[in-house]
Amino acid sequence: MRTLCASTLIGEFFVIGFAGLVAMKDPDLSAATVWTVSGVAMLLSLALCGMVTRPGGVPLGWALQIGLIASGFVVPTMFALGAVFAGLWWASVHYGRKVDEAKARWAEQQSAAGTAEPDAA
Repeated sequence: MRTLCASTLIGEFFVIGFAGLVAMKDPDLSAATVWTVSGVAMLLSLALCGMVTRPGGVPLGWALQIGLIASGFVVPTMFALGAVFAGLWWASVHYGRKVDEAKARWAEQQSAAGTAEPDAA
């Protein structure tokens, strides 16, 4: 699950940065406001890469997805991109858990059979 979720979060990191550049064109927003909000969201996406398997990591990821969709009120394209990334987040969590379960079953079968996977050198 970690790899799939981290890949999604890294993609979001870049999308948030680019959305910040687009938001800079809005004359009603100051550069400090845009980059404070964008910077916090970008840092959160990076921090979540390491926290996704810890308790609370997935719910924080969902909070980031909601924030990404809500950023569409400033940059309208983000409604669509936020929805796409929310779908990718769901798929990363859902299928990542299935892969983790399959790996655990395989490891259990191997240990029950008395053979271990050879180390890849």
